[in-house]
Amino acid sequence: MLRAISGVGDAILLKLVQAFGSPDAVLSAPQMALEEVGCRVPLVEAIQCGPDSAAVERLDRELAELRDRQITVLTYLDPEYPAPLKTIPDPPPLLYLQGTLLESDRQAVAIVGTRKVSAAGRVLAEELACELARMGFTIVSGLARGVDAAAHRGALAGQGRTLAVMGCGLDRTYPADHRQLRMAIERQGAVLSELPLGSAPHSYHFPRRNRIISGLSLGVVVTEATVESGSLITARLAGEQGREVFAVPGFVKAENSRGPNSLLKDGARLVESAQDILDELLPQLDAIFRERLGARAGVDRQPVARLGADEALVYDALSVLPQSVDEVIRRSGLPAAQVAALLLSLELKNCIRQLPGNEYVRLSTGMH
Repeated sequence: MLRAISGVGDAILLKLVQAFGSPDAVLSAPQMALEEVGCRVPLVEAIQCGPDSAAVERLDRELAELRDRQITVLTYLDPEYPAPLKTIPDPPPLLYLQGTLLESDRQAVAIVGTRKVSAAGRVLAEELACELARMGFTIVSGLARGVDAAAHRGALAGQGRTLAVMGCGLDRTYPADHRQLRMAIERQGAVLSELPLGSAPHSYHFPRRNRIISGLSLGVVVTEATVESGSLITARLAGEQGREVFAVPGFVKAENSRGPNSLLKDGARLVESAQDILDELLPQLDAIFRERLGARAGVDRQPVARLGADEALVYDALSVLPQSVDEVIRRSGLPAAQVAALLLSLELKNCIRQLPGNEYVRLSTGMH
């Protein structure tokens, strides 16, 4: 009801609820008490009068639509509200939710980056997300094209949980072609927004959305991004919120490497593998999570795909950087026809991946 009152925006709503403890307490508060927390006389009068009939009707219609769409609304005061979000300077007073939030989602890592990701960058983002998900981390991102989508898909491939924070109302999917991905995320996690139904994906919504991505996470990983990328806003917010900031280094002349490289110059933790992230976050993880990690370690160290001698030769000739077939032939010393057959065999075993341009990259054991 408070939000339906003219003049009560998110910042004021949060301030009032924190000061008085509940919406009912705000609505019944005397004028002097409201003025003491910074409300001016017109706002005090509006609160004491309550929402008008038109506002109540709009609220009733919204509640009916939320029920029809099976969207849950969490308030800042609800016990299910994500505890990490309560620690940031400006937590959203309301969260709209489709899917489920679990206590284990406290152990979360955000992976963000450019929408115009390279083929190798997409593979790396998927691989990092998959490995972290298999360790038990929840992967947080923004459902955008490029790195965000790769991060969600990697988490799903690792049979882990993933959260997508949207910059529009949950009655929309943005971008529209991620509808199937969104449905998969709802089954293995949740889609969240602070924006009410009907809110369009305006550009000014996304910087605010980014504080939720970082606020839900123990740390934020930036893979590929330009220096003007919104991902760097997320990284900056993470630093201000006391979260860890990670960056994947890249070639100094590549535009998409300038963002993460600039973060590294400013003190971000360098990431080459999921283990780098785990090592940094380990002191922050709870005891139960650490025990699960220890149990997984013995399994994860076992080779998933048994390679023949020639397969191992070709696999070792590859790296996480794209390699052409000619380069693989040169480095392995094997005949071209044999290399082609071995590359197909390794791809079927999910040890490598073919990229556009007939190039290949090696996947770590975490993706097997």
